Amino acid sequence: MGRRREFDMDEALDAVMCVFWQKGYEGASYTDLTRAAGVERPALYSAFGNKEEMFRKALARYYERHLDYIPAALNLPTAREVARHILFSAIDLNTRHPEHTGCLGINGVLAGSDDAEPVRQMLIEARAAGEAQLCARFERAKAAGDLPSGARPDVLAAFLLTTLHGMAVQAKAGFSREKLEAIAEQALAAWPAGGATPEGG
Repeated sequence: MGRRREFDMDEALDAVMCVFWQKGYEGASYTDLTRAAGVERPALYSAFGNKEEMFRKALARYYERHLDYIPAALNLPTAREVARHILFSAIDLNTRHPEHTGCLGINGVLAGSDDAEPVRQMLIEARAAGEAQLCARFERAKAAGDLPSGARPDVLAAFLLTTLHGMAVQAKAGFSREKLEAIAEQALAAWPAGGATPEGG
């Protein structure tokens, strides 16, 4: 019979997530991960698998614990409210923890070695899924007349995510919350006004 694990799995995963959030996938060493989790390397492997699997589990935890504002935003009445809620919630998340600013999904791997390519693709796919959700929400807004008939939901979704990703990079670089909020307001100033006739109306 295997020896019972003597550490809290949830606490260990949260610790691993924070290391990846701070240092990215390739910047996080096994020493960093084991020290943060408070366990030896074999126990960490046993609990979470290899480094790639650890990152996969940490990313899922990040989405579950920290990106719950996105589903909430998608249920708001207007496309502009969706965009505002996501922008300002992301700013709060990107600046809330001084020891790991920015976004795990962006800090993870923007570019890396061949060994990190599966993780880079994992993050690309996660961002693409989010963009598809936003696009679908803005399609509904356009059909309801909340966005003008000439609006392009796909471009609006990409614009919002490009702004979010840029702010995450700048938060990591030390931009203040106030400066990021001013950037968000500038982005919202470019948001198309609604009031068009709904399709079929």
